[in-house]
Amino acid sequence: MTISVFDLFKVGIGPSSSHTVGPMKAARMFAEGLRDDGLMPQARTVRVCLYGSLGLTGKGHGSDKAGDVDAIPARLETIAQRGTVRLLGEHEIGFTVTEHLEFNLRKQLSYHPNGMRFTAYDDAGTLLRERAYYSVGGGFVADETETGSPPPAVDACVVPYPFTTAAELLAHAAHSGLPVSGIMLENEKALGRTPAQVQAGLGDLWQVMRACVERG
Repeated sequence: MTISVFDLFKVGIGPSSSHTVGPMKAARMFAEGLRDDGLMPQARTVRVCLYGSLGLTGKGHGSDKAGDVDAIPARLETIAQRGTVRLLGEHEIGFTVTEHLEFNLRKQLSYHPNGMRFTAYDDAGTLLRERAYYSVGGGFVADETETGSPPPAVDACVVPYPFTTAAELLAHAAHSGLPVSGIMLENEKALGRTPAQVQAGLGDLWQVMRACVERG
């Protein structure tokens, strides 16, 4: 298993990685696509539609506001007062929740229950780009160009102790004499981090977890 602990434990706005972190990542992916293809200057509005589980339970899970950080309410109030939002912090477009954000309670996109569609328009209302994204869990996001492809094969040579089951993980521990934590540290090192970076990163994650408990 080559997924890093820092992919499994992402620091993001709560309360749900599927309903808040995933949609935020998808929004950034869409905005970056506009910028990278030279469409950003033409964009004047972006409409967002949430489908399936995002449409049905998104409000309860904070998909529209992700209000678990102190700075978010003030930022949302500014957006509401101005009727605008800045894409990637660099390009201001018109945006009001009632007009540009839809919770679709009836329709579900085909690939995954957590589907969303972003549509950008220019001054004349002409469509510039439309993309569907899927928040597939754990803060991971797939766009519509990836949904028809099989998952990439895992290269067993990437890490010294590859495993796909707990039994394989325990077998590595038995053969190497390392504890499970030692197995995982060796794999993290193979993914490009030094032991000091791993320890510092884990310490940061623990501080965020403690702060969440204290906030609650």
